[in-house]
Amino acid sequence: MRVEWKNDDQKPLSLKKLVTNHGVSHRMYSTLKETPNSFMVNGKTIEPSREIEANETVTVNFPPEAEDPAVAVSHEPLDILYEDDNWLVVNKPAGLTSVPGPANSTDTLVNRIKGHLIDEQAIDLRPHIITRLDRFTSGVVLVAKNRLANSYANQALADKTIDKRYLAIVDGQLPNDHVMIDLPIGRVDDHLYREVTESGKASQTEYWVKERLTHATVIEVKLHTGRTHQIRVHLTHSGHPLLGDELYHGPMQLGIQRQALHAYRLSFTDPFQNQKLNFVAPIPTDMQTVIEEGEA
Repeated sequence: MRVEWKNDDQKPLSLKKLVTNHGVSHRMYSTLKETPNSFMVNGKTIEPSREIEANETVTVNFPPEAEDPAVAVSHEPLDILYEDDNWLVVNKPAGLTSVPGPANSTDTLVNRIKGHLIDEQAIDLRPHIITRLDRFTSGVVLVAKNRLANSYANQALADKTIDKRYLAIVDGQLPNDHVMIDLPIGRVDDHLYREVTESGKASQTEYWVKERLTHATVIEVKLHTGRTHQIRVHLTHSGHPLLGDELYHGPMQLGIQRQALHAYRLSFTDPFQNQKLNFVAPIPTDMQTVIEEGEA
């Protein structure tokens, strides 16, 4: 991909300062320096050591990301909510793993996205999953389609400017309509599950009650940190595990056979368009049925 950035300062800037001011990471800048013809002014290649004069425009050529031959191609369907040159937003179904691993290396979300990019003859063929979800959690996933988008998104994650909200259905009646859980979470020996523990990492989960069912509560959740299984651990610790969450001892007989957790909304400011983008993934059938019946 190619972008043009103007030095709007009233004084010369180093090339590195100019591009890092536009969100290029130090690691990416090092890659650009080692790639021929990465930086140009007036159609001519310049050296990375060159200063950029006031009001001068630099063209930056980002090398394409070739496919990883170790990642298999899948042409299974994707539920695409949005796509442009830089971003892909998909609605991941419950049961689909996000990235390849020992248990599944041929048909994960990444494998499907790679197949989609190949089908549309994209130049960049290494998708970057920005908001990964557990296998049995459904909902919105943001994907960066190129190096620069990935750099922007990682900075947005660090700045906590990507707003992602979940819907969850938990066992029993939560006593308060709005709660901030602030309890550390850590690993339990070598087990898959996590728990609240004094030796864990700081973790904050905020939730609001949306609807009270007969034997369960529907809540909207916002993560202020990103620990593994954070929502599941915090709600289990409070005595209200998610319906269908077998790993954390949630009830399995109340109408849903996987953790009742759905990333239903995501919003962030797209630096390429300089505008706010908002995405909503419809509530999946299994969770919607539990809510509509209201007898859980």
